[in-house]
Amino acid sequence: MKQILIRLALTVPVVWLVVSLVFLLIHLVPGDPILQMLGEGATPADIESLRHQAGLDRPLHIQYLRYWDGVLHGDLGTSIRLHDSVGHLIVQRYPYTLALTLVALGIALALALPAGIAAAVRRGKWLDHALSVVSLFGLSVPGIALGPVLILVFSIMLGWLPVSGASGGGAHGGIDWRYLILPSVTMGASMAAILTRMVRTAMLEELGQDYIRTARAKGLSEAAVVCRHALPNALVPIITVVGLQFGALLAGAIVTEKIFSWPGLGRLVVDAISNRDYELVQGCLLSIGLTYVLVNLLTDVVYRWVNPRMRA
Repeated sequence: MKQILIRLALTVPVVWLVVSLVFLLIHLVPGDPILQMLGEGATPADIESLRHQAGLDRPLHIQYLRYWDGVLHGDLGTSIRLHDSVGHLIVQRYPYTLALTLVALGIALALALPAGIAAAVRRGKWLDHALSVVSLFGLSVPGIALGPVLILVFSIMLGWLPVSGASGGGAHGGIDWRYLILPSVTMGASMAAILTRMVRTAMLEELGQDYIRTARAKGLSEAAVVCRHALPNALVPIITVVGLQFGALLAGAIVTEKIFSWPGLGRLVVDAISNRDYELVQGCLLSIGLTYVLVNLLTDVVYRWVNPRMRA
């Protein structure tokens, strides 16, 4: 418990840094959101009036303090383009991104764990070489290339799965699992390749330890040696990579959601950047950043649950 409380305390400056960076970096985006909204024919009076209404005419430090006040009170402002609360827009889109990321993570783990274990147990055999080639291929193909190929094969040529969207109801409808398959496979494939190599490396290290030789000398079956003894100890570095790759999945969701017209935060933030919608971009990036911080905190907790030696 003490270690968890210390980790929570260390999370506070990280959250402060995330909020500050989101606020400052967004002001480096070129272009004037007011001109983008009103158009080239807007009068100077209209521009100044809307800029004052949005609070963009105030000094930067005043805007920073106002932003922090809004974050602490749950008020992320109003979208200049969509004329809706940023918090409301994020609440609408966040479940779609979270569902996509979690399913992609589940696919990656379902592929990587058995593949990595099999490659480690069959080290140097044909299965190990075949899985190494497949994982290297998965690392070499980015989602921006894999996504259109999956659409071409499974949607256009075979007609098995829908091309884009989340359901017939769009951003305001429920999630249909058929719409979830292609984008989640696109995101999970590259992560599965990374995890496969990581699982193989971690398992090989554990399988070479003295306690594994002792377990085999006692007459335990190979399945018991691998699953009950080697795998739990190999999970710590694997969990580390999973926690880090979760952030990569959130970042990759921006590209994947645009390819498949998935109504999540990634697509929302791309449209907001195109429209120079500062407050909406800030809100989306802040949600993604805080989610990543939370995942890293949960990763530390899982460490101690999986490996009792970490609790000491």
